Amino acid sequence: MEVNSVTKVFGDIKALDRVTLRVRRGEIYGLLGPNGSGKTTLIRAIVGLIAPKSGTVTVLGRKLPNLDVLREVGYMTQQAALYPGLSVEENLRFFAAINGVESGVKDALEFVDLYARRGSVVSTLSGGMRQRCSLACALVHRPQLLLLDEPTVGVDPQLRVQFWEQFRRMAAGGTTIIVSSHVMDEAERCRRLGLIQYGRLFAEGSPSEVRAQAGTQNLEEAFLKLAGEKVS
Repeated sequence: MEVNSVTKVFGDIKALDRVTLRVRRGEIYGLLGPNGSGKTTLIRAIVGLIAPKSGTVTVLGRKLPNLDVLREVGYMTQQAALYPGLSVEENLRFFAAINGVESGVKDALEFVDLYARRGSVVSTLSGGMRQRCSLACALVHRPQLLLLDEPTVGVDPQLRVQFWEQFRRMAAGGTTIIVSSHVMDEAERCRRLGLIQYGRLFAEGSPSEVRAQAGTQNLEEAFLKLAGEKVS
């Protein structure tokens, strides 16, 4: 996946400012930045939901917009995009159908440990279970590229660990994963990071490389220093 000098403007706000990055196959790439930094806008540009003012996005070797390539992309939004009146399994079958696949529901449910709750109506689930259901819907069609926007917000620590174990297994199987977060300990789990602030990608590298660039012992101090802010 390649983003080449992408700029996006909403009125007077420059949400993305000449962002360029490349993510390799089977890599977990973390977009690290505070709320409002441009992470969600960048993910929406990568998935083809918004058109940049300038620059290009290439997914799996094909430039967007391209409807065919989007069948190879999974997207888990920050807010659960589920049908609350349908069961867990019915939600997955719907998302499988719109992506043109007839199988994979059982595997996806087992992957997120929801098979036993497949008949439960989504509105009756806990917040953590809804997050798991959202993840299952994003991967039910076995995408080659998975985009995860703040996937662990509001989930308990045990579930967060389970999510990241699942992400690592998927990456080991060849799935490319881009995950946005503002949580520093989650950023440590990524193979590479892109640090973003005010719509600009201002640093990139593995967690250890980012700390080395800043000359700091932790990512929080590294982010602040590299962003040009004073480290407290």
